[in-house]
Amino acid sequence: MKRLFSRAPLLGVVIPAWGVEDYLDDCVRSLLAQTHRRWEAVIVDDGSTDRTGEIADEWAHRDNRISVIHSVNGGLGAARNLGMQHVRGDYLAFLDSDDVLPPTAYADLVGALEGSGSDFATGSIVLWEADGLVEPPWMRRLHRPLRGARIDDRPEILGDVFAWNKVWRRGFWDDAGLEWPEGVRYEDQPTTTRSFLRGSFDVLDEVVYNWRIREGSITQTRASSVQDLADRWETKRQSLASVQAYGSAEVEEVFVDRVLAGDLWRYFLLVPGAPEEWWRLLRAGVLELWGTRSLVHSGLPPVHRLAGWLVAEDRRPEVVALMEWVATLDGPAPRAQDVATGAWRLSVPHSVVDETTVAPEALALRDHEV
Repeated sequence: MKRLFSRAPLLGVVIPAWGVEDYLDDCVRSLLAQTHRRWEAVIVDDGSTDRTGEIADEWAHRDNRISVIHSVNGGLGAARNLGMQHVRGDYLAFLDSDDVLPPTAYADLVGALEGSGSDFATGSIVLWEADGLVEPPWMRRLHRPLRGARIDDRPEILGDVFAWNKVWRRGFWDDAGLEWPEGVRYEDQPTTTRSFLRGSFDVLDEVVYNWRIREGSITQTRASSVQDLADRWETKRQSLASVQAYGSAEVEEVFVDRVLAGDLWRYFLLVPGAPEEWWRLLRAGVLELWGTRSLVHSGLPPVHRLAGWLVAEDRRPEVVALMEWVATLDGPAPRAQDVATGAWRLSVPHSVVDETTVAPEALALRDHEV
């Protein structure tokens, strides 16, 4: 009987906002539409120069569960940390101001934690693209349901690096000393990595977040800048240090090969036309993080494993030629079979890469790639 009259747990939601006057209304409306009704939110206006702050204030006047902080621009990590200091709650969530929540998102996440007692919960996401909502296959694969898990149960979950598809138990967040890195982009990964290493977690297959990919947004256009790449290496470095401190060889191997390397193909595509300083920084990061193991062991697609090997060997012209050749293909790269051994490998035109000068493991295909 006592349970029937107990109050729902309070969820504190932090919404950092900068330059989102066209999107903030949709974001807040999706919060108001949540079936989990007991929440309070703080919108952190991170020095916006458009109407973002004004729109945030209007929402605070309409609903007393919403408050607003106007701050000087400090970046996403700083805005999240500031907001975190101004929300109460049994649970804690972070919502980006240009995205949208499905109606049952917080009910699903909080409900799982109420049932399991875990430290935090994570759900799947969909990309909000021009032709509809799309759940990435790799997110679907990672989010096979699991309750009360530890990282050794599913080390590949470290690839779920996002801040906003999760709800944390506030006591765990504070006890673990979690916060978001400031002054650096890609701030999600170090903190979510530490969460998975330190706590118990629930994995939900429900979609709990609609991620808007904005055409021409900063996220889409900044990747070829030197500072952006430096930030990427720094947050990868921080995340790897946490994994190594955890001390499990299996978790570290999965993290290095399948998580840390997972987005490098995006950077290899940028090698043609990138400035020399950017190339040097790309190669330095590859050597630092994969120098002893090599990207040939990673979970990258075959062509990008070869590109990673060429980057480490400082063979930029061939990386350029390889990426330009791949762009002309309608499907997977050609393959060839060794008559003597039966082993399969990539088949790259001699005008692109002289295969006789490449380590065999950099061309090798795995069974599932044949």
